[in-house]
Amino acid sequence: MPMTALTGSRVRERRLQLGLRQADLARSAGISASYLNLIEHNRRRIGDEVLGRLARALKIEAQTLSAGAEGVLVEDLRAAAASGGDEQPELDRVEDFVGRFPGWARMLATQHRRLGLLERTVTALNDRLTHDTHLSQALHEVLSAVSAVRSTAAILAETEDIDPDWRARFHANIHTDSERLAVGAEALVAYLDAAAEDEEQGLAAPQEEVEGWLAARGWHLAELEEPGGRALLEPELEGLASAAGRAMARDWILRAEADAAAMPLDAFRAAIRSEGDPLLVARRFGVGVLAVFRRMATLPGALAGLVICDGSGTLVFRKPPEGFLLPRFGAACPLWPLFEALAHPMSPVEAVIEPAARARRSYRARAFCEPRHPAGFSGPELREAGMLIEPAVPDPSFEPRPVGTSCRICPRAGCPARREPSILLEGS
Repeated sequence: MPMTALTGSRVRERRLQLGLRQADLARSAGISASYLNLIEHNRRRIGDEVLGRLARALKIEAQTLSAGAEGVLVEDLRAAAASGGDEQPELDRVEDFVGRFPGWARMLATQHRRLGLLERTVTALNDRLTHDTHLSQALHEVLSAVSAVRSTAAILAETEDIDPDWRARFHANIHTDSERLAVGAEALVAYLDAAAEDEEQGLAAPQEEVEGWLAARGWHLAELEEPGGRALLEPELEGLASAAGRAMARDWILRAEADAAAMPLDAFRAAIRSEGDPLLVARRFGVGVLAVFRRMATLPGALAGLVICDGSGTLVFRKPPEGFLLPRFGAACPLWPLFEALAHPMSPVEAVIEPAARARRSYRARAFCEPRHPAGFSGPELREAGMLIEPAVPDPSFEPRPVGTSCRICPRAGCPARREPSILLEGS
């Protein structure tokens, strides 16, 4: 199979187009993340076997990665057409279009990639600017120091005759506040640079640390399938940056260990094949529905996504399915079946949903809420709800429920559940 010097660049472009991280793609292709990084920067040649595994993980023909610009253009234009909504171009003539108008084809493909990148960037920046407490504190520190320097400088500039002792005090204040400003600015720049250089290292909260660790392992902790496997995971937890992150990871491990013990892997897979319905599977094993959700979403290679919230509606766990953006910090879309289930404990809720995105995709969402009373009758009721999200087969005769990620970046006009204007709606 012929390969060009830019095959690695095409691998990287396709990965970014799909919203995959290097660690995720490397794991799917059975290679190391460092080797994939060299490939993407065109510093290592790719053998046919590795190229084939990368192509399968990227859901693209291997020849498209290696055949040259024309093959890449055709694939990019097909992807752009898939995100065009109801306005579908003539896909059977895409090769002819690329051959006759290569300049227009390159421009359209470039715009499609830019739109996808901007869509992901807007989502991340909105969450960060609106809800990231670390960023908010850093900005507050910088602005506070700037205000102090400005007020002191204004006194010195506008007062003609100042006592020498007071002038010395003001100079000392400016010096102190300037040092505070420099330290705050350096911390802010370092924080933003960390996120820009490597999204996997730019984790803003312990929850993200845990989810990043799980994502790097494919969300499945194989060690827990055997007795005593928990001890094998303990050394890995030292790699998490915060004590809070390590504590949350241990809590997740304990839950996953209990799920694995109650629902052995082979028996669980057989139950899923025969029953299909999480409620029936839960009944077979004598466990809660949320335990089944967790097990289904963390099976090796599972395509299902999972979100879990507490009684306040705060998302405490997020495994996104492909093509479904989840908010990092802010409140999620109130139209999600998750919150309908939260309001009706022990009642299953199911719906086919369609997120607001350029590429129209439908998902089957099944949600369930389980209440508990750890202090008995005299204590509060604690609720936990989960929503399993799986790709749905398109059905032209059925209209899915339109949902979003969060109101601030949802482009759907006239939504009855909107709680704040969207930055993507004209005139908002």
